[in-house]
Amino acid sequence: MGFDSERQFEQIGDSSSGGISAEKEPLIKENHSPENYSVLAAIPPFLFPALGALLFGYEIGATSCATISIKSPTLSGISWYDLSSVDVGIITSGSLYGALIGSAVAFSVADIIGRRKELILAAFLYLVGAIVTAVAPVFSVLIIGRVTYGIGIGLTMHAAPMYIAETAPSQIRGRMISLKEFSTVLGMVGGYGIGSLWVTVISGWRYMYATILPVPVIMGIGMFWLPASPRWLLLRALQGKSNVENLQQAAIRSLRRLRGPAIADSAAEQVNEILADLAFVGEDKEATFGELFRGKCLKALTIAGGLVLFQQITGQPSVLYYAPSILQTAGFSAAADATRISILLGLLKLVMTGVSVIVIDRLGRRPLLLGGVSGMVISLFLLGSYYIFYNNVPAVAVAALLLYVGCYQLSFGPIGWLMISEIFPLKLRGRGISLAVLINFGANALVTFAFSPLKDLLGAGVLFCGFGVICVLSLFFIYFIVPETKGLTLEEIEAKCL
Repeated sequence: MGFDSERQFEQIGDSSSGGISAEKEPLIKENHSPENYSVLAAIPPFLFPALGALLFGYEIGATSCATISIKSPTLSGISWYDLSSVDVGIITSGSLYGALIGSAVAFSVADIIGRRKELILAAFLYLVGAIVTAVAPVFSVLIIGRVTYGIGIGLTMHAAPMYIAETAPSQIRGRMISLKEFSTVLGMVGGYGIGSLWVTVISGWRYMYATILPVPVIMGIGMFWLPASPRWLLLRALQGKSNVENLQQAAIRSLRRLRGPAIADSAAEQVNEILADLAFVGEDKEATFGELFRGKCLKALTIAGGLVLFQQITGQPSVLYYAPSILQTAGFSAAADATRISILLGLLKLVMTGVSVIVIDRLGRRPLLLGGVSGMVISLFLLGSYYIFYNNVPAVAVAALLLYVGCYQLSFGPIGWLMISEIFPLKLRGRGISLAVLINFGANALVTFAFSPLKDLLGAGVLFCGFGVICVLSLFFIYFIVPETKGLTLEEIEAKCL
C-alpha cells in the first residue's frame, strides 16, 4: 500500500483552517483495535535495550563490593589502597556524575541520531568504561573509567525506555518497560552475588568489572541488528528531514520486523494510521526548546519530572543505605555480612518488581502508584517511630523496611520510568526524557549527599518521618496530576491525556 505524503497531509489538514475535524472523522479512535504481534518478534526489541538497564544495576551491586576489596591492604593488589572516605565517595558516585553528563548529552543528540544508535553508543561506553576500570593502574584512571561507564548509564536510561515504548505493542507496553526495571534489579542482585564471589580474591575488584564485559558486546550487536524505531522514522518524515517515501518504507520494514508475521499484511496500513495520528496532534511541526515549557509539553514535563523527583526525594536511596544497620539491630545473623543483606533486599525488590510486571497492564498505572505510595507512607512513619519511640522493638523496623522496599518496587520503581517514556509528545520525547533523567539523577545525588548531615542534625526518626510527609504530598500529586495511560497508544496518550 503506497503513501502519498502530500495527499495524506492535505486530508489530515488543520482543524483551525477547515480541515477534517475530530467530530467528523476522529483520527485518534476512541476504541482502537488491539495491535497484532508475534511474541517471539516482540522479545528482542525489549531484551537488548534491557541489557543496558541490567548493566546499570550490576554496577550498583558490584561497586558496593568493589569498595570493600579496593581498600584492603592484603586483597586490593595495589599500592594506593589507603583511600580516604572522600576517595571512596568519588569511586561510588563517579558513575552518577557520568550519568548526569550522559543525560545532558542525550538532550542534544537523541532526536538526531535516534534511539537505536544512542543505545549502540551506550554499549560502547559501557565496554570502554568497564575495561578502563578493570585495568586502572592509578586512582585517576579508575575514576575516568567510572565516569565513562556512567555516561553509558545516562544514555541508556534515556534511550532504553523510549525505544521500548515506541516499539512495543500498546497492550503490553507497560509490562515491557516494567521488565526494564526488573532487569535493573536483576543486575543489582547479580552484581552483589558476583561481587561476593570475588571480594575475598586478590585484585577481586578488577574481576568484578571484567566479569560483565561480554554483556555490552551482546547489547551493541543486538542493537545494531534491530531496526530503528518506526515512530522516530515517521517523525523525521513528517518534519521533512529526509525523503518521505524512503522513510515511510523504512518504517514499514521496521514495523514488520518488530511485530513479526502477524502484521505482515497490515504494516503499511498501520504506518499510515500512525502518520495520520502524528500529524493530527501536531507532530509535523518542528520542535523548539521553548515548547518544552508551554502547553501540553509543559504538562508532560510536570508529570514526568514530578514522578522522578518524588521517586528520589521520598527517601529511596537513604532507606536502602540504612538497611544494613536496621537488620543488624534486629539481630539477624546474616546482618553481619553487608553483601548478604544487600542480596536479600535485592531479591525482595526482584520479586515485587515481577509482581508489578504481571499486573501493570491489567490494573493500570494510577492504582499501583496510589496503593504502593500509600504503603510507603505507612512504612516511613513506622521507621521514624522505631527510631523515636520503639527502638527496643526491632521487628517494627524490619517490617517497615520490607514494606517500604516492596511498595516502592510496586509503584515508583517501575512506573516512574514507564510514565516518562510514554507521556511526552514524540517530537519532544528525546529532550523531555533527557530532562526527566537529569532530574532523577540530580535528585538522587542530592538525597544521597544530604542524608548524613541531615541525619546528624535532625536524627534518623525525624528524617524518615519527613520522607513520609513528602510521600503524602506525592499522593496528592499522583491523584490530581498523573493520568491513566493503560492500553492507550502513544498517539492517544498525547491526544487525550495532555
